[in-house]
Amino acid sequence: MRRTDVMTMPTSSAYAKLDGLAMYYELHGSGDDARRPLVLLHGGLQTVDLNFAAVLPTPAAGRRVVAPELQGHGRTADTDRALTVPHLASDVVALLDELGIGQADFLGFSLGGLTALHLAVTHPERVGRLVLAATQYTQEGYHDEIRTPGSTSPRLPGQSDFREMAEAYAAVAPHPGHFQDFLAKVAASAHAPLSWTADDLRGLAAPTLLVIGDTDFVRIEHAAEMRRLIPRAQLAVLPSTTHVALMRRTSLLLPMLTEFLG
Repeated sequence: MRRTDVMTMPTSSAYAKLDGLAMYYELHGSGDDARRPLVLLHGGLQTVDLNFAAVLPTPAAGRRVVAPELQGHGRTADTDRALTVPHLASDVVALLDELGIGQADFLGFSLGGLTALHLAVTHPERVGRLVLAATQYTQEGYHDEIRTPGSTSPRLPGQSDFREMAEAYAAVAPHPGHFQDFLAKVAASAHAPLSWTADDLRGLAAPTLLVIGDTDFVRIEHAAEMRRLIPRAQLAVLPSTTHVALMRRTSLLLPMLTEFLG
């Protein structure tokens, strides 16, 4: 599924200096300062534009939206630091501190969803509402073929999807020729063990919307388990939807997000 949407231009963009990382971020929209901003956290090998072009204009029409690019992604240069979910979450907390944002709503996709989940577990006071898209809490939450080297499962991104990611990376990255090296780093990170327990999910205070596709990486049974564990959770399974296509299914996704986030 190729991207045909055009994202709105950011109100502003800048780099935040965060303990050895120069994190690129965009600010979109405007609105009542009393309303919590929405933070968008993209997936692995994605950029803000590639992941959220179809989604971003709707929330930005009535609220402030913060959209960073995580370590090594897009305009944010990689560092020698390991690419781990706790590191990415600490970067997001530091960015919120830099921007003077005490609490926000979060929409995280895949790697960004893991980052948002870690934030909700370790910094619950920073999270208002939580949308976890294509997000598992243990690696066993993935279908076996996703974790099998060399798999050709239709659930996985195809050649055209990887080409689109490589082109998006080359267009904006500080070191455009490093895509293959960074791909290997992201792949290793994606299969690293996750540290959360069922009790961590039971302790989540934020109202949570779980969203997966019916042909996603995440097993429907695992998403249903997460819905049972998280006290104030809802689950949506989008039909005829792969992992890569999930954030582009705007006819189904945007009404849900609008109702849930308010």
